[in-house]
Amino acid sequence: MIVTVTPNPSIDRTVEVPELVPGAVLRATGHRVDPGGKGVNVSRVLAHFGRPTLAVMPGGEGELASLLRRAGVRPVCTPATGATRVNTALVEPDGTTTKVNEPGLLLTAAQLDALVDTVRVHASSADWVVTAGSVPTGAASDLHGRIVRAARRAGARVAVDTSGDALRHAVAERPDLVKPNVAELAELVGHPLPALADVLAAARELCSDGIDTVLVSMGAAGALVVDRDESWHVASPSVAVRSTVGAGDSTLAGYLIALGAGAKKPDALVHAVACGAAAVGLPGTAVPGPADVDPTLVRPASTPDSTLDLTGEAA
Repeated sequence: MIVTVTPNPSIDRTVEVPELVPGAVLRATGHRVDPGGKGVNVSRVLAHFGRPTLAVMPGGEGELASLLRRAGVRPVCTPATGATRVNTALVEPDGTTTKVNEPGLLLTAAQLDALVDTVRVHASSADWVVTAGSVPTGAASDLHGRIVRAARRAGARVAVDTSGDALRHAVAERPDLVKPNVAELAELVGHPLPALADVLAAARELCSDGIDTVLVSMGAAGALVVDRDESWHVASPSVAVRSTVGAGDSTLAGYLIALGAGAKKPDALVHAVACGAAAVGLPGTAVPGPADVDPTLVRPASTPDSTLDLTGEAA
């Protein structure tokens, strides 16, 4: 089983518009509502692939929990006061996405402790714990780090997908896997990463500090996996982009799904990129399932080309 933790969950409303024109009255061409938050998205992909998963999150009772159950995900809601935030995405035909994210729940110290304690309980029977996304309003930036520490002490492997100071604190607890995009990795190491050689060096630096695996999503350039001994790169196939929201979450879920099926890291990377590519071809924050994913469209993993220019890439 894979337990996901989303400290700042959301209800994601996606509106497709012909063109985003500031100040104009726009007529929607499509609309959907999905459960949201990075960890929640990972659980949704896992459920689509028939993998057992539960999603730990503060609050969420009501519409969010109902949406998750319909998606085949068991929600585990910890104490919180207030309503789950609503994030709205306006998506244009070429995939350009404008997001308006509401602030998250304001959690008390006791409610944050309850979230960490709940993770500890469920981590004892989990293969992986994935802690992902932003931290709630007012929470200390070490929250993901606390979750990593609690899950590892309970015996689970831990994957982290967050950014900024939250990622820095989480990395200090030495999770088994971290999944930044290029911009997040650059912020973590404190300098730009314009070429694949720079990303490789930054990822290897993390591995030398005790991280087992670094999975870097790189937008149209695909993804990279680096561990303490080897590294592999897979380019993304050419797809028509409908929405980039959740592509990185689908990439991480695809990697864990393949590992859980016994795949080695290079083959897991191929499946991860296939899942990420499938996600961008779906509307809003819809996530892919087996019928959407075709790993044969993805080239096998290869030795990274260190001269590849990554300027402007992120996912």
